[in-house]
Order: sequence, then C-alpha cells, then structure tokens
Amino acid sequence: MRNAIQPLLPLLFALCGGAMPAHALELDKTQCVAGAKPGGGFDVTCKLAQAGLLEGRYIQAPMRISYLPGGIGALAFNAFVTQRPAEPETLVAFSSGSLLNLGQGKFGPHDASDVRWVAGVAADYGVVIVAESSPFKTLKDLMTAIKADPSKIVFGAGGTVGSQDWIKSAMTARAAGVHHRNMRLVALEGGGEALMALQGNHVQVYTGDASETATRIAAGAPIRILAVMSEERLPGRLAQVPTAREAGFDLVWPIVRGFYVGPKVSDADYKAWVDVFTRMLASKPFEQLRSERGLYAFSMTGPELDAYVKRSVSSYRKVAEEFGLKVAR
Repeated sequence: MRNAIQPLLPLLFALCGGAMPAHALELDKTQCVAGAKPGGGFDVTCKLAQAGLLEGRYIQAPMRISYLPGGIGALAFNAFVTQRPAEPETLVAFSSGSLLNLGQGKFGPHDASDVRWVAGVAADYGVVIVAESSPFKTLKDLMTAIKADPSKIVFGAGGTVGSQDWIKSAMTARAAGVHHRNMRLVALEGGGEALMALQGNHVQVYTGDASETATRIAAGAPIRILAVMSEERLPGRLAQVPTAREAGFDLVWPIVRGFYVGPKVSDADYKAWVDVFTRMLASKPFEQLRSERGLYAFSMTGPELDAYVKRSVSSYRKVAEEFGLKVAR
C-alpha cells in the first residue's frame, strides 16, 4: 500500500494544486469492486464513493471501479475472503441483497464475520417498474392482471431464486393473491440487465431499486415506476410516485448500500477507511451527492455497522424461511 514515494506525496500534491488535506488517505491506487455488471445498484454505490472521496479530497486520484459479476456479489465476496483478503486500497460494494444471500448461505462457507464492514452510506428502496409502453398505469392495474392470470405476467429479477429481487417479486405476487410458486420469473445478472430486459419487453415487470431506476429515467429510459416500497413517499425525483401502501398493498422493502474490505486488511488501514467515511458521511457535500443519485440518508460505520449487518443477516434468514427457501446453516 505504501511505497518508496509515499513520503513525497504531500510535496507532489502541493505542486499539483495545494497541500494534501490532513484527512486524506495515504493510498497509492484505490478501487471499488461492484459484484455485478455495470448499470446496477453496486455500480451506483461505487460511483457514489468515487465522487465523494475525490470531491472531498480524501484521496488524491480518482477511484477506479471494476466489475466482478457472479451470484449478485457472491463471487466478489469469495474472492476477497479467499484470494484477495489483504488489499487495503480496495472497497467492495454491498447491499441488503448481499446480506439476504449471506442469510441463506449462498456465499458458500462464508458468513458475515469473514470480512470487515467499513460503512453503510445510503438507503434505497424497492420499486415496481414497467415499460413506458405497458398497459399497466397503476400498481392496482398490474396486481389485477397478475391475479387474473399469473402466467401472462413475467417478472424480471437481478438474481436467481432467493435473491433480493426474487423476494420482492414473490412479495408482489403474494400481495396480488398469487402463491410465489405460480409466478413466472426470468433470472438475470444484476439490475442493469433486468432493466434492459424490461425495455425490450422480454419481461413485463421488474421489482428493482429506486436509485438505479431513477437514474435510468433521468437519462431517458422508457420505463415507469408504479410504486415505491417505502413507508412514506420518497423525497426528490420520485416524490410524485405513490407508495405500494397507498395503492392498498403492504409492500415495504428498504435497502442499505455500503462497503466492506477483506478480512486481512490491517487494523490501521481498516480504521483509516472507517474514519474517512465517518467524516464524509457527516458532510453536506456528500449529502448532496447522495441525493443527486436518488439515494437516501443512512450513515453507519465500523463496529456499529458490523453489529447492524449481523442482525440483518439473521432477520433475512427468517424472511427466506418464510418463503420456503432452503437456508444453509
């Protein structure tokens, strides 16, 4: 991590435009790993860190984003536990979907204690999405169609049976009065691919995430959000979108987004990341960056986040069992 030129960094930084801030991480090359293809929630999470760390001058050069798709985060988790456990420059994005998979034992022999949880930086929420050309204008329209003939409505999911998107789809089918085993679903690799399938009319509905969907809509994607899975209407770009509860359906699915590092990252380097995120999360500029990406307030770091993650994994295990999913222990 630190090399022979490290003592020269303050001088080099000064020559390039100013003294290096006292809070800057002494890192050579930082990167964020997204555990799915570009365009999904992990990508949004990494790009948020990339912007916040650079604009707040916590790092000296832009953070690189790399992609390691497979199992909605499972391949990345395994890689950083077994093959890349001591990379202090590397953050790995996680979401509540990652914790759900951990709760089901989908990350193989690994559990929540096998990595070091750095920061939870944003909240997100599930959404029910259709194509702009869809005949379904409201959530009630969609639910009526699902109940009338579930074989005619194909759900898209960023992941296989038991994934976060699958759970949201199963909850939606159940709310419509249809057993989840009777819903039709196509498993795809990540939210970006699922949204493309929706736009291509390969699926009729996708229960995705608010942030990535709002970003796609702002960029002109021909899709429409029927409802948000939140307790109350969300502020910002989706303020006009009703909650599922407003339409009469009890669908609530909050999502937390954040980062972990490998288990052999030193205490000093882990603490450096935690300290930087603690400062950054308390700053107004980061709050603005988060809002611009359609994300919502959530701030938790270090041991507090570690405890939250472990409670969440236990809770998600119970949700999986509720839907009759096999849970490895």
